Order: sequence, then C-alpha cells, then structure tokens
Amino acid sequence: MRAVFVDATETLAAVAERLGRPADPPLTINRNAGVTPTELPEILAGAEIAIVDHTHLPTEVARACRGLRHVVFLGTGPRSYMDPDALRAELGIEVHIVKGYGDTAVAECAFALMWAAAKGFARMDREMRAGQWLRTEGVQLTGKTLGLVGFGGIAREVARLAHGAGMQVIAWNRSPRSCPGVAFVDLDRVLATSDVVSIHLLLTDETRGFLSAARIAAMRPGAILINTARGAVVDEAAMVAALRSGHLFHAGLDVFDVEPMPPGHVLTTLPNVTLSAHSAFRTPEASDNLVGAALDHCRRIAGAG
Repeated sequence: MRAVFVDATETLAAVAERLGRPADPPLTINRNAGVTPTELPEILAGAEIAIVDHTHLPTEVARACRGLRHVVFLGTGPRSYMDPDALRAELGIEVHIVKGYGDTAVAECAFALMWAAAKGFARMDREMRAGQWLRTEGVQLTGKTLGLVGFGGIAREVARLAHGAGMQVIAWNRSPRSCPGVAFVDLDRVLATSDVVSIHLLLTDETRGFLSAARIAAMRPGAILINTARGAVVDEAAMVAALRSGHLFHAGLDVFDVEPMPPGHVLTTLPNVTLSAHSAFRTPEASDNLVGAALDHCRRIAGAG
C-alpha cells in the first residue's frame, strides 16, 4: 500500500521526512503546495492513500484517481475541500481527519486576533507605513465578556487564555459541556451579551452559514467577531454589511469562504478587519502533531489492509 503527500509545503515535507519510520508504508512527498485538482490523478498515480493539506478534491476528480481508497486530511474541516459523504458513498473512499493537533496554536491565534482587533494594531500599522500618524480608539478587554460559539479543545484553550486576561467567559455548544470558570448559556444570550464572539464550530451541512444575518444582527452593538474555524460558518455578506455599518466594531479572521483570498476581495478594503492567511495552526509544535497523526493514520490503514 502506497501513500502520496500531494501538496506538501517545505515545512511539512521536512516534518514528514523526520517523523517517518523505516517500516512505514512507502510515502511519496510532492513538494508543490500549489497543486490544482486536475493534477491529482497524475500525482497519485495509483496510490491507495492521499495525504491532503489544502488542495480541493472534487468527487469527479477522485473518480479519476484509480486505486485511491483513503484520504488523510490534515485537519478537522475536510468539507471545505471535498465531500466526504459522496467520496464514501459513490467511490468507497474513506476520509480520515486529524483532531486536537493544534488546539493551543489556534487558540493563541484567536486570542491574538482578538487583541489586535480591540487595539486597532493592523490599521495603525498600515497607516504608519504609509506615512500617516494614526491613533485609534481601542477597547480594554479586561473585565469584558468573551462568548464562545462551539466548545471543543480550541475553545477550551481560548477560555484558559481569556481567564488569564481577566475576561468573563460564556459559551454555547450544541451538546452539553462543562468547564471550570465557563458559564454555558443559550446562544441568544451569547450573541446579545458578549463583547467578543469567537467562532469554534466544525463546518457541516448544519453549521454552514450558522452565523446568519439575523444572528449577526442579534449580536451586541460594537462587538468584535473572531473566526478561526471555517469561513463558511459565517454569512460573509452579512458580516461585511455589519462591519460597514459599525454594528460590528471589528472582525479578526483567519478563515474565508474562498481560499486563497482573491486579490481585491471586499474584506481587504475594510479598515476594521484584521486578516491572517489561514495560518492559525502553523507552529512547529502543531506541525509535528499534525504530520505525526497523519503518518499514524497511514500505518493503521496499511496494517488493516
């Protein structure tokens, strides 16, 4: 059984080589992070396992990947890049995910975006580089309420960091949860009372567009919105309208409907948005966890096959 890492960055390629073992199933590493979907059948060349970081895998393309039986997706949100249900039902291809590898890294990014949004750092940086001495009115977060929408490992880490900063933390989750120092309340209360709302939902058919125009309108006026989950969880057009009107004070975003973000995208034109390029999980520690877990998937698959 053979595996191909179809879209390895140099960083992830080096990690895969370092963590590989002599008894592992053969692994080909394609050092091209800019792979297009139409190239995948040739890159895989009959391999049974595809390790995928960020390349889209339409079902029709997968149909042309002869021999493909398993996709190991490097993360928890494959639905942004493929249709796991269709792959399984139509082609018998199982999609495997990696959980928990970057909880701390992503939480730190969410926390950093929250503080950057509150203080206006990105806008001041842009203006100062352009020769303008701009000083913005910031928000003091100590004593403010952070609302977490969805509560898994990442949100738990965000709560830990927020407690250290003197914030009150409330949360809503679709199934019961408990965590010291976190008050679990209904979604309406989270939206209406939180000074900062941070999204931590997996993207599924049920959560696509979850933060709708109506729910954004229900948020506390002047709130900050943070999204390090998936862009499609938020109604992007409604978010843009709320940012333009001032209903949302600022948004800190690491994820977007379309990635990479197209040049001239409307979000790049708004002064009250801080952007990062879906890089929340990219730390050496998280990369080791991520690739190590992917290799474990390959070992298990090969052993079972």
